[in-house]
Amino acid sequence: MSSALPDIISPSRLTHIVDVGASRNCGDWPYASMLNAGLCFVTGFEPGREALLELQTRCGPNERYLPFALGDGSSQTLKVCPAPGAMTSLLEPDPRTQGLFSLFDRFGRVIERVPLHTRRLDDIREIEHLDLLKIDIQGGELAVFHNGRGKLADAVAIQTEVSFITLYQHQPPFGEVDLELRRQGFIPHCIPGGVKKWVIGDFAVGDPFRPLNQILETDIVYVRDFVRPDGMTDEQLKHLAMIAHYCYGSFDLALRCVRLLEDRHAVEAGSSPRYLRLCRRTVGYKRAIWWAQYSAARLTNRLRAWANPVASADGPN
Repeated sequence: MSSALPDIISPSRLTHIVDVGASRNCGDWPYASMLNAGLCFVTGFEPGREALLELQTRCGPNERYLPFALGDGSSQTLKVCPAPGAMTSLLEPDPRTQGLFSLFDRFGRVIERVPLHTRRLDDIREIEHLDLLKIDIQGGELAVFHNGRGKLADAVAIQTEVSFITLYQHQPPFGEVDLELRRQGFIPHCIPGGVKKWVIGDFAVGDPFRPLNQILETDIVYVRDFVRPDGMTDEQLKHLAMIAHYCYGSFDLALRCVRLLEDRHAVEAGSSPRYLRLCRRTVGYKRAIWWAQYSAARLTNRLRAWANPVASADGPN
């Protein structure tokens, strides 16, 4: 008997993922292992011509990419910033904030303005199912959430970029995004990467780009409220388990879903012990990788401290 998670919970279809701002320049995708294993179908949105062409050229059979900019359905202007284009946004850069953090005034400079029409997430007919929404569009995320409540009613997870210090004019900060997602039935689950920190002003001792404490932005994952699971269907629980297991290594959350399914008689009796056995093998493998990454990070920090003795000596005790 196979012990892979799909064999244990038997979802009726592939997990459907919507990626808004799907450019490959944004780093590794959390769903890469699912996509490579043929366990999900991805619909990506990328209005940038070059980024869209790259995505469409390299996409596989379970991927499609659409040239739409998501928002509130109105006509707006895309503010294009220099390569690599990470600051390109529908919002206007805030010169006060960007001028306070080194380098932002350089790669946050608008070099072109492109008129475009945005589409509401709820109006995208191509999206039949939505289980995980991944979104990173430089401050425009809240408008997508406001105009996608119908599609998001079926979603079980959202990974979004949030800003603690806003870099654009009229950009909603983390608190506003958090309140909206909680209203839609989601709760914070994890921060899959690091929290980006930045040096305030022109302070420089040792490494001028080594941040101190000021947090700037991060990606955060919200999931459907598993504390009150009665509002989730069996299929939603199955896809939440798939996303938790494959995208984020949240084996405890996946086990919670499997146990709820077992209580509902939606999976075979004994599915929870089967999943735990799977976890023991998977976690052992991931722990070895984590230890290697942790050791490498410690070595990097020691080398940095050796290279910048003044910064290390004058830092907080």
